[in-house]
Amino acid sequence: MPNVASILKAEISRVARKEVRAEIETLKKASVAHRASIAELRRQVHALEKELRRVAKGGARPATAPDSPNETAEATKRRFSAARLVAHRARLGLSAASYGQLVGVSGQTIYHWEQGKARPRAAQLENLAAVRNLGAREVAERLAER
Repeated sequence: MPNVASILKAEISRVARKEVRAEIETLKKASVAHRASIAELRRQVHALEKELRRVAKGGARPATAPDSPNETAEATKRRFSAARLVAHRARLGLSAASYGQLVGVSGQTIYHWEQGKARPRAAQLENLAAVRNLGAREVAERLAER
């Protein structure tokens, strides 16, 4: 006849392991969820730090409010896209030097703008906008005049 004490001990151990396993499983799921949320928070912090560095690098420029409605019309915001500059210059079939003559800058400056190494100033953006409104014939006429 088997020892009742050893059978009872084995059964208690088995049931205890089963209960502990169930508890540990819920803890593991919670741990995985916490690790995922920590990883997401780290990504958000990294993105915010990157944005902060970008803003700090750009410098804090004070926003100036225009004094009159005429200044508002004159101070329209112009956007600049290096890819659009490349596409426009390619569409016209111009070298960087020729395109630079139209805008009033050097060919090297055009290359720097296209590669994203530099950005045009406000006055140069106005010149770029003026050149963007020209057709191929007008561009050829202007280059022939210079």
